[in-house]
Amino acid sequence: MLPSDVTGVSIYNQVSTQFEFRPGPLMAQIVLADEINRATPKTQAALLEAMEESQITVDGITHILPRPFMVLATQNPIEYEGTFPLPEAQLDRFLVRLRLGYPEMNDEISILERQQFHHPVNDLPQVATADELLEAQAAIKSIYVAPAVKRYIVELTHQTRQHEDVYLGASPRGSLALFRTGQARAAIEGRDFVLPDDIKALVKPALSHRVILGPAARLRDLSGDQILDEIIS
Repeated sequence: MLPSDVTGVSIYNQVSTQFEFRPGPLMAQIVLADEINRATPKTQAALLEAMEESQITVDGITHILPRPFMVLATQNPIEYEGTFPLPEAQLDRFLVRLRLGYPEMNDEISILERQQFHHPVNDLPQVATADELLEAQAAIKSIYVAPAVKRYIVELTHQTRQHEDVYLGASPRGSLALFRTGQARAAIEGRDFVLPDDIKALVKPALSHRVILGPAARLRDLSGDQILDEIIS
């Protein structure tokens, strides 16, 4: 897969004698990159501008992506053949990372039953319009975050940068991720203010993929989650 397969490509139209832009799958509101670590580094790099600025540049022309825009990605943590590690710059652009693991036995039985005749994804109803989602995103930003909670967020990210086992700590994007996800969690809980417990609950999802361990820590088989557990304890 080439970067142009993701962003799109300009094709010469012999009738109009002009180049026409043929958009790629990235020109969508929700982009699912399944097993993203199978993409080559160049193809992965094609996502950077889109994820940061909600736009892509092809042949020197900037194309604004539709709003709302988000990238969801999966990766196989077990299989390494034919895969490429995601660069730190790209990891930093993902708001959170979640580890799904295996389903519980009853949940797996439910999966079998729901897929006996057809895939349930075909029956998924629309639950919100794009405008409603944009309104929800705007409303989340009005959730109050006290100065003490803001300082708590920044102190957590600063500690990742100063930890002896961490080669590269969380960037300011990590602080912003904690800030925004804290607001979202407060709204889900029915509050118009963020608590320190909101931030504490989101530290690992928002920061673990941004913490790059040093060689000594990797030799001791430490993980980013363990470092963050130590920081918030």
